[in-house]
Amino acid sequence: MALSLNVAAIRQKQKKLQSVLRLYPRWLIAYSGGVDSTYLLAEAASLLGRSALGVIADSPSLPRQALSSAIQVAQSLGAQLRVIKTTELEKPEYATNPVNRCYFCKHELFDRMQRLALDEKFPVLAYGENADDALELRPGAQAATEFKIKSPLREAGLTKEEIRWLSQERNLPTADQPAQPCLSSRIPHGTPVTRQALMMIESAEDRLRAAGFHVFRVRYNTAEDGAIIAKLQVEPSEMARLDPLASQLEGDLRKIGFSRMTIDPIGYQAPRKAVISNRLSI
Repeated sequence: MALSLNVAAIRQKQKKLQSVLRLYPRWLIAYSGGVDSTYLLAEAASLLGRSALGVIADSPSLPRQALSSAIQVAQSLGAQLRVIKTTELEKPEYATNPVNRCYFCKHELFDRMQRLALDEKFPVLAYGENADDALELRPGAQAATEFKIKSPLREAGLTKEEIRWLSQERNLPTADQPAQPCLSSRIPHGTPVTRQALMMIESAEDRLRAAGFHVFRVRYNTAEDGAIIAKLQVEPSEMARLDPLASQLEGDLRKIGFSRMTIDPIGYQAPRKAVISNRLSI
């Protein structure tokens, strides 16, 4: 963790978060197993016990390993958790893979959560948006606004780095976890998202994980001749290990269903995030 963090300021934000969570007797919290939602669920469970319920979407775009890990983490926290199957893949608005695909995914989740909240008398819904996220262009945030989903971490002013620090203090296994966007993010916009494509991507990434790689992506691309190409992106510090394994990996990926494999020579680079501008147009 960075040494430049202001611990006193983080403590004040943590107290603010706890004050926000005390405003309602029961919370229904969208939980993905990522850094932010795990910390939010941990704080809510610590303060409210069984009155905080996490909800995780069992979606085809969520790797089975990630779902299993998220459930185990929630159990280790003593948090209540509900697993719900979502059906965004069956909706053309999502499956056609538009630029705002994430909006339709979040809309599906929040719609299901809202129905659950009505059935089980939860007065408030929340998700893990942090103070950094609020400065970015995020299609899913539009759905959160429409469903009036609360963002306790953002309300407290907690940034991603501060949440990682607090997670480390709590010994949460997600403290240093890299970003884990859904499997659909490996498919270029405009290329349909199918269950078969997601299964192929998941199997390919499982193979890289089994080979000992830690930060990577397997991009799913289609060529004009119909060939399905797996583009491997590995974190630059791990690139030296990739070349000796390339032949074996390509054979494995062909068995999964890919026509051929390419390696990105630059390696995996975290995507630049679109930031909301505060400047006025003249």
